[in-house]
Amino acid sequence: MEKSFLIYGANGYTGELITRYAAERGMKPILAGRNEAAVRKLAEKHGLDHRVFSLDETAKLDAALSEVDLVLNCAGPFSITARPMVEACIRNKRHYTDITGEISVFEACAAMNKKAKAAGVMVMPGVGFDVVPSDCLAKHLKDRLPTATHLSLAFYGMGRISHGTQATMTMNVGRGGAIRENGKITPVPAAWKTRKIDFGEGVVKTGVTIPWGDVSTAFYSTGIPNIEVFTVAPASAVKMMKLSRYLGWLLATGPVQKYLQSKIPPGGPSDEERAKGNTLLWGEARDAEGNRVEARQQGPEGYTTTALAALNIAEKILEGNYSPGFQTPAKAYGADLVLEIEGVFREDIG
Repeated sequence: MEKSFLIYGANGYTGELITRYAAERGMKPILAGRNEAAVRKLAEKHGLDHRVFSLDETAKLDAALSEVDLVLNCAGPFSITARPMVEACIRNKRHYTDITGEISVFEACAAMNKKAKAAGVMVMPGVGFDVVPSDCLAKHLKDRLPTATHLSLAFYGMGRISHGTQATMTMNVGRGGAIRENGKITPVPAAWKTRKIDFGEGVVKTGVTIPWGDVSTAFYSTGIPNIEVFTVAPASAVKMMKLSRYLGWLLATGPVQKYLQSKIPPGGPSDEERAKGNTLLWGEARDAEGNRVEARQQGPEGYTTTALAALNIAEKILEGNYSPGFQTPAKAYGADLVLEIEGVFREDIG
């Protein structure tokens, strides 16, 4: 039987984009999700099979997994969907991937390492823009400075974000920030630290710390015990982040969340907007002796990167190129994994 994979949440913005790219590559994923009409319409558009089920419908879930070798979970928030899908994949001895950027999901998957190894399957969350480009940059810096003890990463994404991404960000508002300190994930206030970052070609921006997935994943990829991640955000957004330090409890309440979620526009960037967008990354590694290495990286717009990276990794797994247990992209496939994506360039500084 030809190896295949399941895209769960295929009818979401990113799921649809990945489905389209997969079809263009001649891949034949089975599409799945809870919305029967939307999933069927997308499957018919691309001539693909589809299944309809929610993650609490165990019999339907197991039946769908019996038909494939790999799951690509695109249904967020992943803090809700990842655990039941990972558990089902381990139960059915199927590989698991997703496009999360949530620290809690990475850590939950890491905790299932032994079970995944025993089942002979790979569990790799974060196969999209979260966190393939930054994870590879982190590994590249570690390879250049094996004695590194401190890692700083930053990204600047120029483009509109999707409804699903905004929904997850809104759900997590008020929960503060996070860094890794002495090997442990440590809570810090929202917008805890800022710094000027030179992304190259005259692009110098002020970055602000955020609880990005690399706070979790870069540690597994590099072993570096102290990690901070910065992003470039509008002044208004930074102001709101700082305000959330005091009003976070209110922003997390049901009525306020319901109101905020209702204000999120549907969909995501158009093809034209994605084509015009790009992403810039920067990273620095330091050691206890004062040695320092620095690098920059650029690539396509974030959702484009997500689709291309996720499918590249899916192809590797289906070809038998995988390592059982919990894995991160750069740990499993090396620092140059991201360079397989057309339009990605990396340069060392100094």
